[in-house]
Amino acid sequence: MAGICENGGIVSIKKSEPILVRPKTKTNDGFYFLSNLDQNIAVIIQTVYCFKPDVNKSSEAVGEVIKRALAKVLVHFYPLAGSLTLSANGKLIVKCTNQGVPFVEAVANSDMEVLGDVTIPDPAMLGQLVHTVPGAKNVLEMPLLTVQVTRFKCGGFVLGMTINHCMTDGISAMEFVNSWAETARGISLTIPPFLDRSIQGSRQPPKIKYTHDEFLEITDASNMTSLYQEEQLMYKSFEFDPVKLAMLKKTAMENGLIKSCTSFTVLAALVWRARSRALNMEPNQQTKLLFAVDGRSKFNPPLPKGYFGNGIVLTCCLCTAKELIEKPLSFAVELVQNAIKVVTDDFIRSTIDYFELTRARPSLTATLLVTSWTRLSFDTTDFGWGEPAQSGCVTLPEKEVALLLSNGKEKKGTTLLLGLPVTAMKTFQEMMQI
Repeated sequence: MAGICENGGIVSIKKSEPILVRPKTKTNDGFYFLSNLDQNIAVIIQTVYCFKPDVNKSSEAVGEVIKRALAKVLVHFYPLAGSLTLSANGKLIVKCTNQGVPFVEAVANSDMEVLGDVTIPDPAMLGQLVHTVPGAKNVLEMPLLTVQVTRFKCGGFVLGMTINHCMTDGISAMEFVNSWAETARGISLTIPPFLDRSIQGSRQPPKIKYTHDEFLEITDASNMTSLYQEEQLMYKSFEFDPVKLAMLKKTAMENGLIKSCTSFTVLAALVWRARSRALNMEPNQQTKLLFAVDGRSKFNPPLPKGYFGNGIVLTCCLCTAKELIEKPLSFAVELVQNAIKVVTDDFIRSTIDYFELTRARPSLTATLLVTSWTRLSFDTTDFGWGEPAQSGCVTLPEKEVALLLSNGKEKKGTTLLLGLPVTAMKTFQEMMQI
């Protein structure tokens, strides 16, 4: 029995022992290559999908339906049933052992509404809705994928999933989940996976043509590390409706430095400035904004449809806290725009080769990492009980991460999620009163 506290109440969840779901038919064994773009993001992403009761269909059998569909879809996505290990040259690689995916069925003693708004990360509560392997000390000891289906008294259910980011970026994760749901409904895959990641192999010899400041190690001149250690991390969400977004864009363009901007560029710039001020960065503190650009169409030739893996590449902006905070919003927006422009096939190939030669990891000191899920179709997954009423992250993968999500049925607004030490969050909230 596991208890989760919400508004002082206790929700009891009774979990079955995990069973291993293997691909339904024999699949390839041996080793599965992971590209250099996969290597740096081997963090576990935990998501939950909440499905309301269907008046015409009991959820009694939902666990069995999802489990059977998983066995079938794993035939197409067989590397997810393997395990992570290190290759002879020290890189992450998947050992395709067909060992299977841990699957847990659970029953809650309450209605699903006790969960409230699951779009706000809540590790204590939502963490009970995903399966994690006790005692696993690092990613090599964690499964690449785990699944938990929790049924609630009201007839609704939650699908909780953990997946290693080295296996998928947001786009390929959604393609996997939607393929799984299509399999559950007995229809063929709309987008079959393209599994060969060797098309992202490094050049021989490797050629580094850019400075790649995304890997630059910054000195913590503002002693932010101790602030994170001393204070509790608080998660908050902030809504930006179309009116607020239009106001921000107008503010960014009013001095004529930039002629246009997108919702992403203005929000990334705004959050970077506000977070730097909230963390009380010293004026001479170097600060970095990291964010992912989808490289699928930037590759030459473009990555094939259904590419299973990470098609994203990190790019960055760098300046002092004084410049960032004292100069107008347009200054930061222009930095973001220039960082996007630099992402070409040549830049991505240089990034791949940089890792080949250095094995460097992007440094997160004095850094904000913004990741956008605004273009991901989280609300289209239908296992036969309709589309999810809501979905969200259990927690953000790193304390430096801010997440942008679509809000509203029309997807016209954006929700920002981030965590900050309590005192910094107070300042950040004040700066978000736009």
